[in-house]
Amino acid sequence: MELKMFNFIEKSGEYLENSKERLEAACKDIELYFQEILLLNNDGYLSVNSRIKSASSLKEKILRNNYYKRYKSLEELFSNLSDLIGIRIECRFVEDENKIYKMLKKHFNKKDSNGYYYNQEKENIKLKLSGKQPQEQKNGFEIYRIDGTYQYNDEVFNFELQIKSLVNVFWGEIEHKIIYKNNNYIIADEFLKDIMGSVKKNLSMIDNQLLIIYNQFNKQNTIDPSVRKNQLEVLVAKIVYDIFSVKMKKSIGFIIDFKESCNEIVKYIFRENNTENSQDYNKALIKILSRLNDIAKNKVDFNCEIKFEREIHFQDEFSNIIGNSILKSINKDFQWNIFFRILFEIELGNNAEDFETYLSFLRNRLYYNDCFLQLYKLFKSDEAEIIISSLMKEIAYSFKDIDSIDFIYDCNIKKIKDAIEDVVKSICTNINSFDEWEEFKDIYLELLKLKVLAVFHCKVKVNKVKGYIKDIKKYPNTKIEVKTSILELLDKLETSKEIEAKEVVKIFKI
Repeated sequence: MELKMFNFIEKSGEYLENSKERLEAACKDIELYFQEILLLNNDGYLSVNSRIKSASSLKEKILRNNYYKRYKSLEELFSNLSDLIGIRIECRFVEDENKIYKMLKKHFNKKDSNGYYYNQEKENIKLKLSGKQPQEQKNGFEIYRIDGTYQYNDEVFNFELQIKSLVNVFWGEIEHKIIYKNNNYIIADEFLKDIMGSVKKNLSMIDNQLLIIYNQFNKQNTIDPSVRKNQLEVLVAKIVYDIFSVKMKKSIGFIIDFKESCNEIVKYIFRENNTENSQDYNKALIKILSRLNDIAKNKVDFNCEIKFEREIHFQDEFSNIIGNSILKSINKDFQWNIFFRILFEIELGNNAEDFETYLSFLRNRLYYNDCFLQLYKLFKSDEAEIIISSLMKEIAYSFKDIDSIDFIYDCNIKKIKDAIEDVVKSICTNINSFDEWEEFKDIYLELLKLKVLAVFHCKVKVNKVKGYIKDIKKYPNTKIEVKTSILELLDKLETSKEIEAKEVVKIFKI
């Protein structure tokens, strides 16, 4: 009896393997068909996923349900397996599940002699829509689960269609992996049921809260063009991440989080294309989506060095310092490597030109600063330019000390610009001539550096802090004072070699 049982189970795996090519063709055709239906009729769905039952899952199911006793042949077994092919429609919210089900009932409007419904445009795909939906599961929770059939030449394959919201997808994974696939003996069964019931209730509450936020967000922001642009940029950044994370996984076997880089790259591309009006913005959007479509078909190797076609040319000292610092890290720091690898893939042209263009963009984000205009009012034009150049160089040197891709992220660029504005305001208030600037510039430049380092929670050498405090006390005309709160730092200055820049900045009064 036992040998016969396992012989049947083993042969079922062979039968599945022999049918695999036909099953894959059927599975893909069903998935594409439901995608077409949903694209035409519903905006609440997120994706359609499909799978063919694995050999191990099939064998386990046969053993668990005693199918080796119930069915006398493999043909009979496979003709009765309802979930040989699995199709799952994923949607945003629980209420979207019902909307999609109603839409499918409307689309599959013809009935055959076996009680299955179909659409005359594709008669080989049918759904059994006569039963009650959603169905109640053994655990007491509901699910939209619909039996279907697919005719492939002379064969008929069964498939199971599920409609699941995001929280129900998540819940299904929890239940499947923690309970259903848990082979350990569970004693506290009622306790576990209560806990899982509580988890499900919390997920349902989260779904409702997200729906409220979504509806409110749509109501407020559909008219505001800037908000719509931001939403589109977030969407494009997600597409970039999804495409390259798959390629990274294939290339090196794992994924490192690079979402922030995707956000910055997308913002850069739209800004660099001068998308001031909606027409230019739409052109840039179509251009990047078209390029991403091409990239999706290509192989990207994350395990090779980035190379340049020629020597990089720098437009000024700021670009030279930052550019050379990045070039030293581009094939040593994985985050810099990812950033420029993705950027170079998206931007058509050679790597050297793209690198120079990005450096220029980064420079201009800091250089075109309204606060610099105040310097032109107080100093001669050439003097103001020298001061600005000195400030920009100090930021570039700070970049080398920070040694992190975090420097270029939008939120940090804004903080750096605030630091520049604070120091420029102090210069304009306290410096009366270019000669005075030449005399005290080191103090103001060091202050700027400390403020920039503070943004990134960097530490500075205690001996340098002591030297800076001495310089400030030596030149009271700078109008930069050391607060009495320095006493709180004395212990740290005496016992530590380094101290956080943000703590040092707090002790100065401008």
